[in-house]
Amino acid sequence: MESDKTENLATFEAFALDPSVLDAIREMGFQNPTPIQERSIPLILERKDLIALAETGSGKTAACSIPICHKVDPKSTRVQALILVPTRELALQYATETQKIGRFKTVKAFALFGGEDMQMQRAKLKDGVQVLIATPGRLIDFIYARAIDLTHVETLVLDEADQMLGMGFYEDLEFIIQCLVHEHQTLLFSATMPKQIREIAKNHMREPLEISLIMKQSTPETLTHQFFFCQQPKKRAEELLTLLQNIEPKQCLIFVNSRRDVEELHRSLKSKLIGVDFLHGGLEQNVRTIITNKFMKGKIRYLVATDIAARGLDFSNVTHVFNYHFPFDNETYMHRAGRTGRSGREGTCVTLLTARDLSQAKRLFKLLHKTPEWLKEPPSSQETGQARGFQRKRPPRPKT
Repeated sequence: MESDKTENLATFEAFALDPSVLDAIREMGFQNPTPIQERSIPLILERKDLIALAETGSGKTAACSIPICHKVDPKSTRVQALILVPTRELALQYATETQKIGRFKTVKAFALFGGEDMQMQRAKLKDGVQVLIATPGRLIDFIYARAIDLTHVETLVLDEADQMLGMGFYEDLEFIIQCLVHEHQTLLFSATMPKQIREIAKNHMREPLEISLIMKQSTPETLTHQFFFCQQPKKRAEELLTLLQNIEPKQCLIFVNSRRDVEELHRSLKSKLIGVDFLHGGLEQNVRTIITNKFMKGKIRYLVATDIAARGLDFSNVTHVFNYHFPFDNETYMHRAGRTGRSGREGTCVTLLTARDLSQAKRLFKLLHKTPEWLKEPPSSQETGQARGFQRKRPPRPKT
């Protein structure tokens, strides 16, 4: 069932939210609701089950956190809203945003994820948490240990649902949902609609309304796509350094396809630039958290990362994304590019290409519906022709 609610709400006041939540929104600088917030908040407040298709950077976190904070009973210390997310970084981001929105209402939000001491997390839960943001694996640890009470959950949120399924969490999600045997509201947010999401909706949601805000254009008009052809792949690091020195981005993400290459490129750039750091899934959780927070606060200018930074995280000050390696598929390209040009801001995605990448790049150009904008000279017709005849078998995707 699809919602046809199209009324244009100019301000957050039109939602009739709790005054303390409105005060927090104003203090955070929120002025007008984004399209996903405009469409979804009224339905969430009406306690409807909802499937919302929206891209990263559309304001999904606040679209959930605002109505959840409105509905929370601050006098109760029970978990009233459970939000499942795929990564630790997104859990922390969600908790921080929810804490800000609910601060004047004294809403307590907490991020539960692996890599942290379970006894300390258990103590925090006993102290009282009303909005719990969790990764599936660690939540199941607590369920098996009978260390968490979910019997008072009124709202279940599955955010970045397609990414959780892509990471192999389908059975975990099924198990968690089945633990919530009482009546509750279910909200599902995703950028795509794979078959398994349909199965979850069919099995566990009550006549869910659907809204889709996936734009027909592949990427926002505020996002510029540029390409740089590297004739000599061995000089790719030198070419990137020259680009960074010439462009002088205010803040940028540099995506690399493997952990080893992330560290190698980081060493190369760190000796030439100020404000360089790196991020990948092999780092200790506390280190990843520190780096992510420093980057969000603008203390890191150049962040070299694997695709662990490509989805969910809101790096609102990123002006440029650089693809040091061509992504494994076009969907990954879209998620990487989506780290900039967010919420109406201008952004630029610069992709370095070698002759081996040209065949897949041509498919990307068709998807973007744009003539490629080349920095320096584009590949010659001979190189393009060779690429057409070269069938490249991509290696297995490395760990991020």
